[in-house]
Amino acid sequence: MSTTKEKAKTLNLEDILIAYQFLKDVVAHTPLQKNERLSEKYDCNVYIKREDLQHVRSFKLRGAFYKMKRIEKEAREKGVVCASAGNHAQGVAYACAQLGIKGTIFMPQTTPKQKIDQVKMFGREYIEVVLTGDTFDESSARANECAVEEDLIFIHPFDDHQIIAGQGTVAVEIMNDIHEQVDFVFGSIGGGGLMAGLSTYIKNVSPHTKMIGVEPEGAQSMKTSIENKAVTALPAIDKFVDGAAVQCVGKHTFELCQKHVDDIVSVPEGKVCTTILDLYNQHAIIAEPAGALPISALDFYKDKIKGKTVVCVISGGNNDISRMQEIKEKSLIYEGLLYYFIVNFPQRAGALREFLDEVLGPDDDIITFEYTKKNNKERGPGLVGIELKRREDYAGLIERMERKGISYMEVNKDSTLFHLLI
Repeated sequence: MSTTKEKAKTLNLEDILIAYQFLKDVVAHTPLQKNERLSEKYDCNVYIKREDLQHVRSFKLRGAFYKMKRIEKEAREKGVVCASAGNHAQGVAYACAQLGIKGTIFMPQTTPKQKIDQVKMFGREYIEVVLTGDTFDESSARANECAVEEDLIFIHPFDDHQIIAGQGTVAVEIMNDIHEQVDFVFGSIGGGGLMAGLSTYIKNVSPHTKMIGVEPEGAQSMKTSIENKAVTALPAIDKFVDGAAVQCVGKHTFELCQKHVDDIVSVPEGKVCTTILDLYNQHAIIAEPAGALPISALDFYKDKIKGKTVVCVISGGNNDISRMQEIKEKSLIYEGLLYYFIVNFPQRAGALREFLDEVLGPDDDIITFEYTKKNNKERGPGLVGIELKRREDYAGLIERMERKGISYMEVNKDSTLFHLLI
């Protein structure tokens, strides 16, 4: 069991090497693969650390198992509790089953079903899943209450030195496996456990390596905290990148990232979706949104990484297939290929045919059309979704609508209306 003195000390290189010795025969030593397509695209050497191929398809197993192994005797007597959007829960569940420890796992009600099912599969009869709250932070609050009420040991998903040390073993494998100087390492940040562990180890063995954290644009909790020089809770977040959508980072992770991380890139959710599709279609890699963040960030760093050696950690591959339509739509919108309009059609015969013949371009495709004709009205609104083949086709579409004198409103430009209708 960790003592107060141990909790107060700063994480160092030796802590991560100790964790590595504990875990090397438990977790998968995941591949570090040079990716020729990405290397050619960015004119550099891009290596991908495949934590999506971990036993629970996420790096989170490392920290959870190491923490529970260090407190195994007490945990078996009392039981454990945790809160997670999915991957930490799977790690804790896996450890519970392997070590014979009873666990209660709180997950947000918005967690994809695929992750819930995986948690139950890994934990088997040793765990109970409780769905509560809409965000990780709400689930975490309830899990902490449960820990106090039932005298259980709370296994924090990121803000614990032993958890961070376990995540840092990813860096040990990277530096052991690569045979050239590493110039940049990109890793995703949610609560900060992965990047805190990666940066602590790598900055100690390779001080010149630039550590780049990557956050979703809608949940910039670490970037905000570092800018404010203090842990800062965000008032609200976009929950789409569920594995990295955290309103408040940890005290320990903040201190370590503030010390060792060189920069934090914020990536729009739509860009993340484009990356997920590219990884699947071009590289046969199934990445969850948080796992795709580091690859997404390469576009924002393309001038700096030219000619360099870059490592991107794909932190997880637990992507729910039911989300793919939403992922495709977000990608198309971000890439400027999908637009929604409210069009006021004249209530006369032939009006819709004229729109198809005279407004749509030869490569434009209607993917959504909702319209009801009302004979007692002069005009009637219709919701029209149009997918373009090329971003440049947008200007022509707008020009033809205006030349035709069509009354329209672009839904994409009104966030409130967009979320209401789409």
